[in-house]
Parts: sequence; C-alpha cells; structure tokens
Amino acid sequence: MFLGMTTWFSASAVLPQLVLRFNLSTTSSAWLTVGVQVGFVVGAVLLALTSAADRFGSRQLMATGAALAGAVNLSLLVVDTGVGLIVVRVVTGACLAGVYPSATKAIATWFRASRATAIAVLIGALTLGSASPHLAAAAGGMDWRVVVVVTSTLSALGGATALWLATDGPYSFPRSRLRLGEAARAFMARPVFLTSLGYFGHMWELYAMWSWFAVFFGSVLSNNRATDETALGSLVTFAVIGVGAVGCWAGGQLAERIGSARTAIFSMIVSGSCALSIGWLAGGPVWVVIAVALIWGFSVISDSAQFSTLIIEVADQRYVGSILTLQMALGYLVTVPAVWLTPLLEKSSGWGPAFVLLAMGPLVGVWAIIRYLVSPPVRSVGYVFAGRFRRGRG
Repeated sequence: MFLGMTTWFSASAVLPQLVLRFNLSTTSSAWLTVGVQVGFVVGAVLLALTSAADRFGSRQLMATGAALAGAVNLSLLVVDTGVGLIVVRVVTGACLAGVYPSATKAIATWFRASRATAIAVLIGALTLGSASPHLAAAAGGMDWRVVVVVTSTLSALGGATALWLATDGPYSFPRSRLRLGEAARAFMARPVFLTSLGYFGHMWELYAMWSWFAVFFGSVLSNNRATDETALGSLVTFAVIGVGAVGCWAGGQLAERIGSARTAIFSMIVSGSCALSIGWLAGGPVWVVIAVALIWGFSVISDSAQFSTLIIEVADQRYVGSILTLQMALGYLVTVPAVWLTPLLEKSSGWGPAFVLLAMGPLVGVWAIIRYLVSPPVRSVGYVFAGRFRRGRG
C-alpha cells in the first residue's frame, strides 16, 4: 500500500512548478488536483459493477493497479499541454482504484480479532505513500521530473511486492457476483447508509486538506518572509500528512477499547476543530501553524480505517469487496467538490473561510455515526445487505 499509492499526490507535490511550466490557470490547477479523484471514482465503479473486487484475487488486482498507475504516471514526462496532464492524472486515479479497496479486503483476510488495528495500519501505509511525493520534492529540490520518476518506480515496486511477496490470509471471503439491485439495497440499509454517510463527511475534509495544505503553508511562509520556502514547505507538508500514519495506528488501538464508531466520532471532532481554526492563523507565527497542522494531520485520517471496519462488519460477507469499493467510489466522488471549491473560496475570501468549509464534513460525519450508534441492533449481515432488519442480538 505504501509503495503503490505514491503516485496519488505526485503532481500535487510539484504543483507550483507545473503551473509555471504549463501556464496553468486556477481552474486547470484544480482539475489537475481533482483528476485523480475523478479517475478513482470511475475505476472503482467499474470494478464494483463488474464484480471484479469479489471475483478475482485481491492481491492480483492490487498488483495490476499499482503497476499500471506507475506506468501511466510516467507519461507526465512526455505530455506537453495542460489537458494532457489532467488526462494522465484521471487515468492514474482509475488504476489506483485497484489498489486501495483490494488491499483493505486482502488484509482483512488475516484478522478477525484486532481487525480495526490491522486496517488502520494499512491505511497508515497509504498515508505515508500519499505523503512521500512531498518528501521526494524536498530532497529533489522540487524538480518535478525527479518526483514523477521516483513515485512511478515505487508504485510499480509496490505491485511486484503484492504479487510475489505477500500471501492471502486464512479468513478468505467467498467469491461472488454483485448485482446492481443488490448494491442499491445494500446502501439503503440503515447501518450501511449511516456508516457510509460518516465516511463521506470524513472524505469531504481529508483530501481537500491533503491536496491544498502545501499551498496554504506556502502562503504562511510567505507572510512570515521565511527563507528557503520551497524545501521547508515540502518537508513540513510531508510531516503533516505523514503523521497521519501514527494517527491511524492510534485510532486502531483506541477502537479496540471503545469501538470503531466512537473512535470515528472523537477523531472527527478533533480534526473538524483544527479545520475551523487553522485558516485564521495564516498570518501568525509559523510554529503555531505547524503545531495545529500536526494535530490536524494526526486526527484527519485516524478515523478512516474505522469506517472500513464497520462496513466489513455489517455488509453481506459475499460482497465485501464490492461494497467496500462502492463506498470508496462514492467517498472519493465527495472529495471532488471539496478539492475544487477550496482554492476558489480561498481566492475570494481567504484561508479561514476555505477551511471552515472543510469542517462541514466532520460535522455531518459525527451526526451520522451518532445515529448509527442509536440504530436498532442487527442480527444478521444477510439482513443488513437485503435491507431487512430484525430485532435481537447481533
């Protein structure tokens, strides 16, 4: 997961240079950032509707997606227009749809107890992979070609690792074909719908924060007339995103004690509070911004694994891969308007209102998971999937 997801932010990490190199407008820059999300949604929907996530081996899908993402990402070196850049990013995102959901399902086959922590560690690896382009940018002096080559190579290596070094766990899921009608009924079931709604609120905040923090922090450094802004900005952005890997592990440990739902609520309250406040600190001391940003980066992803854990618990076990993939597809679709609107709102009103917009996601997410907690208990995952509920233990 760490290696395979490195291409996700390979363009965002060097966005300022790409803007100058290709003379990109604000709209084109936003499309360059959201293109991966759009591609991921398309790829995930196709995987779910074709039942590929439940018909084929998870590691094989993961390896194929990572290798293709690395190959497609390399074509950034040869395109010569802004439109070409965006197309490459969309296709890269479509390839990465084979990596994330497949890896989540694959690691779940190794655990029944402590599954929340296991998935949290996996998403911690995704977080480090997403942060790594910023570290590569800091080390490579913001040479965008170096970043592209390094991340593409790492992605291909991730595919090879999944295919040849990893193995399947003893708690495999049955392979089945998901029908569209069954998928619709799955999301109308109250526990699945509320869990997914909580996940959508989480995603509204997460990827907009990850996508635009480097630009935000660059403005903070400019306001403070800091020296060597480029390298310092990339290094701090890596730390802010990368600390989320520790947050994932901590979230998993907390979930073992208080449950995944309550852990998600706590995480969203903390991250939403950071989103509400940090934008207004742009003109203040750099160290204060970094401190709040590290708390934000820690908490903004610490709940992610818990939504996957809840879905795996309440969904029909025959269709876990497809349900996870559909949930993630819709979740990444939610990220598109958030990523798109953030720079537009910043340009018109500043970073304070822009990040307040992101805090609306955790607000909705907290409400949804509280409703999930007070939902009637469900006896059978089969009834969850069919949308039929019976009272009793479960």
